Amino acid sequence: MQVALKIDVDTFRGTVEGVPRLLDALQRHQAQATFLFSLGPDHTGRALKRALRPGFFSKVSRTSVVEHYGIRTLLYGTLLPGPDIGVQCAPILRAVRDAGFEVGIHTWDHVKWQDGVGTDTHHATDAWTEQQMRLAGTRFESVFGVPARTHGAAGWQMNPHAVRLTQRLGFDYCTDMRGTHPFMPVVRAEVTHCAQVPTTLPTLDELIGLDGLTPDNVHAHVLKLSQNPASSHGHVYTLHAELEGMKLLPTFERLLEGWRARGDVLVSTQHVAASLNPRQLPRCNVEWRSVPGRSGVLACQGHDFLSARLS
Repeated sequence: MQVALKIDVDTFRGTVEGVPRLLDALQRHQAQATFLFSLGPDHTGRALKRALRPGFFSKVSRTSVVEHYGIRTLLYGTLLPGPDIGVQCAPILRAVRDAGFEVGIHTWDHVKWQDGVGTDTHHATDAWTEQQMRLAGTRFESVFGVPARTHGAAGWQMNPHAVRLTQRLGFDYCTDMRGTHPFMPVVRAEVTHCAQVPTTLPTLDELIGLDGLTPDNVHAHVLKLSQNPASSHGHVYTLHAELEGMKLLPTFERLLEGWRARGDVLVSTQHVAASLNPRQLPRCNVEWRSVPGRSGVLACQGHDFLSARLS
């Protein structure tokens, strides 16, 4: 079985400290992965506005935001100016590519996108959405010299126009959503011709602190969950440079060891996408719904569009 590793890099600190550690761990365990970068200003401190969002306090109390992100990061964009990740960390970003790993876009401004893009019914304007995605695309090209071929939205937050833009902006595939297997997304009865390779497994911050799961034993739970994928394309596991690249690195290494010990192949999401035939992929509605362990609603893979119309 294959497990595709998708690494979301949210912050300046995650880029500077977490990314090099993850590179080292992946290379030692002979694992591939896709790194998705935040490319603009780090305004993590502005995320405090999420305090009113349902489920926010239960999540931060379980995952110790201060411990994982650090006080300085939590002041960026408020009492401290937010460092420009794409400018200040460009050599680190290029080092990931030069080490043979796929690189792509996570977002321009992580907090601004996650809190502003919205959902199907309450969302940002088309102009705002496109501006944010084009800012990230322009910065990516300035760092790497070529356009980005993939996009994985911050916090799995997308609105209908953002889904359509994945096709218009020329991505080969995207990994913006939660789901069970690759699909072609349908929004408002419109098929978007840019395949989604969704995250299929829960993340560590969604699990730790629930049902007796701790950093010391959560890897065993994830290994068990990843035994039986819904399709032959295997699983997609999302990790974060700020968590698995730092304090939870030992946990992640136990996961890598467990997957390799049972013979699983650790690949990039690009590897999964390259094996897809778009004509044969199911057309699935995009739905916005809650996911256990996360606050708010996320863009998710829904029912097969044709089956739903025929029923």
